[in-house]
Amino acid sequence: MKDKKRAMGRGLGAILNAESKTNINSASDEGARTLVGNIVEVSIEDIYPNPNQPRTYFDENALNDLAESIKSLGIIQPVTLRKDGAKFEIISGERRFRASKIAGLTSIPAYIRLVNDQELLEMALVENIQREDLDPIEVALTYQRLLDEVGMTQENLSQRVGKERSTITNSVRLLKLSPDIQNAIRSGEISAGHGRAIMGLDTDEKRQTLFDRIIKDSLNVRQAEQLASSLKNPKEKSEKQISVPNHLKKAQKSLADILDVNVEIKTSANGKKGKIVLEFKNEEELQSILSHIK
Repeated sequence: MKDKKRAMGRGLGAILNAESKTNINSASDEGARTLVGNIVEVSIEDIYPNPNQPRTYFDENALNDLAESIKSLGIIQPVTLRKDGAKFEIISGERRFRASKIAGLTSIPAYIRLVNDQELLEMALVENIQREDLDPIEVALTYQRLLDEVGMTQENLSQRVGKERSTITNSVRLLKLSPDIQNAIRSGEISAGHGRAIMGLDTDEKRQTLFDRIIKDSLNVRQAEQLASSLKNPKEKSEKQISVPNHLKKAQKSLADILDVNVEIKTSANGKKGKIVLEFKNEEELQSILSHIK
């Protein structure tokens, strides 16, 4: 099994060192192609938040939870930064940036945006999609970048990369899974098909339950889909029985009065057969019932 904590994005390109990115500020600069579309490890000291970030409140407990996840699993989705000389301004991912600082990281994986790099970025990302060594989460992240950063619609993207729109939709949905499930997909512990089955459930609790069962019982995708269906629509262990006709209700009451115990008459759907359930609390009540029958 692959290492679940392997560095995010190595399939998208080699991690670039600080020296290689110092003089690259525009898409027209030499070396820009090696930077755009790849993932770079950037020192936290070189990153600063966007002063115009509309979000000013970050829940401390949520940040600490994310920090713990990052310590355990690493950063699943790199932040996106704008190159600003020797520094980098956050475009998206300030929560991940803040949580990484809490987690004690000194550097984090990032996508770098350069001046006038739109066309170059689109080309790089489309080329990445064609690679065969990308895992399903890397593919999903690349689709998401084409949608968010390049501004493609799913229809445009479908035509551009030669994939069905439903394929793209299902791929991107994997990014809504929890970090540990995404890492399991990346490591090959479960497949993207398993991920889609998990994603079909509507609560985190149900998703975690299905994920745990897939791992524990080595379920294949078909089995996972069947279990997901049962989790989605659990058979109600309802105490409601088929409505008892009035004549049976009377019989039920008469028996209860005679035997002095609770009586329940259950019938089949067509009412042609059924059973009588006599409830007793102790040996004495049982003997009382038996004496009446004798």
